[in-house]
Amino acid sequence: MKKNVLKYILTFAAITALFTACEKNVTVEVPEAKPLIVVEGVIETGQHPLILLTSSLPFFGEISTSQILANSIQGATVVINDGTISDTLQQIPGFGVYTSTIITGEVGKTYKLTVTANGQTVTSSTSILPAIPLDSLWFKVDGNKDSLGFAWAHLTDPDTLGNCYRWVAQRINHYTYGPDSGKIKDSTFISPVGGSVFEDRYINGRSFDISFPRGAFSFSTKEDDENEEKFHFKKGDTIVVKFSAIDRGCFDFWRTEESQVSSNGNPFGSPQPVHSNITGGLGVWGGYSPSFDTIIAQ
Repeated sequence: MKKNVLKYILTFAAITALFTACEKNVTVEVPEAKPLIVVEGVIETGQHPLILLTSSLPFFGEISTSQILANSIQGATVVINDGTISDTLQQIPGFGVYTSTIITGEVGKTYKLTVTANGQTVTSSTSILPAIPLDSLWFKVDGNKDSLGFAWAHLTDPDTLGNCYRWVAQRINHYTYGPDSGKIKDSTFISPVGGSVFEDRYINGRSFDISFPRGAFSFSTKEDDENEEKFHFKKGDTIVVKFSAIDRGCFDFWRTEESQVSSNGNPFGSPQPVHSNITGGLGVWGGYSPSFDTIIAQ
């Protein structure tokens, strides 16, 4: 028995040595893909469209605010058709941002987008659906955290399958301490950690409570994004919640984009392709029908 065990050990060692001896470094060159047009576009009820155009960056390239700005697309032809009016958008000087003073978001309309730039043409379409407001909102302390908690809401989903939603929030009160004293806490609406969108596949026609943590921008250096307040609202905060009805294409983009971001750097996470609704390019063209509510955290 001992001889057989010894025989297997020696055989395994020999095979290991053989494969080790055959090792060699292999360099795989990833071919550079042709830069694509990246669209970040939004149109809301009562608002003019706003579209940022950039070129995609190499897979292993540097990603920074300055690099994205350097890759902004100037001089593009951007056209929106709402079924009645067709308007060529104007570029904001010095930026790859385009807008219209003629087209305005209206419930029930579908907005077709065509962008031509750098020898490419990309298209997309989005619809503005009727708003579905939240029934009520409140702040609730998280367990025994004393003054820290989450934003809660009660929603009644209509009995029509296929509703999709997006939640973002903004703290509009000011810091009263620390290096940011006197500054407004959030300069804009921020999506919550863990995802901002959900659908009614399993909740169609039901009435239920939902809660969301506080969001934070990547690489934020704010004190309350690095200490025990991270992901939490705090008693005394004035929180504005923007809750929007969105169409399926917009939902699929944010669901997959946020899933990819949350798994980034996770060795156990699986790759998640982002589902863009831009034909021929990347990004999202989204129609939003928002309702706004304010919570005083107390």
